[in-house]
Amino acid sequence: MDKVLKIGIIGCGAIGKDHCRRIMDTVPGATVVAVSDYVPAAADETAAKYGIRSFGSDCDGMIKDPEVEAVVITSIDPTHHDYVMKTLAEKKWCFCEKPLSLNGKDCEEIINKELEIGKRLVQVGFMRRYDRGYAEMKRIIDSGEIGAPLVIKACHRNVSQGPGFKTENGVTNVAIHELDICRWLLGDEYEDVQCVKVRQSANSTKGYDNPQVMLMRTKKGCFIDVEVQVADGYGYDIQCEVVCENGTVKLPDPYAVVRRSRPAGWDSLNPAESMPIMTDWKERFIEAYDIELCAWVQSVLAGKLTGPSAWDGYVACVAGDAMNASRGTSQFRKVETMEKPELYK
Repeated sequence: MDKVLKIGIIGCGAIGKDHCRRIMDTVPGATVVAVSDYVPAAADETAAKYGIRSFGSDCDGMIKDPEVEAVVITSIDPTHHDYVMKTLAEKKWCFCEKPLSLNGKDCEEIINKELEIGKRLVQVGFMRRYDRGYAEMKRIIDSGEIGAPLVIKACHRNVSQGPGFKTENGVTNVAIHELDICRWLLGDEYEDVQCVKVRQSANSTKGYDNPQVMLMRTKKGCFIDVEVQVADGYGYDIQCEVVCENGTVKLPDPYAVVRRSRPAGWDSLNPAESMPIMTDWKERFIEAYDIELCAWVQSVLAGKLTGPSAWDGYVACVAGDAMNASRGTSQFRKVETMEKPELYK
């Protein structure tokens, strides 16, 4: 009989429930055997739906349970570091949704623990690396077909944010994806970064900056410009264009039927063209999440992780630290990391 990886999930909010469904229904070679959440009712509800064990709010107990072979962390961002460290203390496989932590220093502690163990056990949930659009962009860039990359122009727009969202979360929770995917696309590291406050949107009335413009320069001289809106008033919109020496490569919009029509009151002979805009991140990257979790499980069963590492999570956080530190200074801040250990090369 083929091996089946037994997984415990910490966090039964939107993404936790979605990953639970995904692992149970879509991912071969794995099953969820237990769930936990700091809100016990959330864990109990998810457990009852799948007929599995609920540890309620005893997340630590679930991590230590002998039946749980691997832990998926989908709890709120400030808890990620501690749960990763507790999972590593048990020397269990760990899939941690982004960000790995809220700062680079805590990520260093995770890296040092893996170095002590002598094996990669942590993968970070940078699912965009598994998106077909981004993967094709990287293939074209790496092939050199259109010359060396020069500039990236990107945006990350969300409809709205929940209570407690702060300006710095625009980096640590939102643009953390761009901080990872841009260095992955380019195969390059950051030299320095800057966060710029621009004209504020009328959709931002809750005390945080919106939009923000984030600028990055890489060690090979590429320039990256990312517009981040966390309350854009219309939908979930992810765009990315890489300008190269002899052409450009642009992230395609997700597949959707394009409508051409003449709306009521339209006084032109020309029809209007439109396509639906998604409002849900789960819908936009549903296939990428599927591919990501399938690849993670297969790499765990093979005994060697191949996806985004604790080092990748660390670099994104260090760049994010510099980005937040630059806000209001009108200056670029250096991105200074520890020396990359052999384990991650």
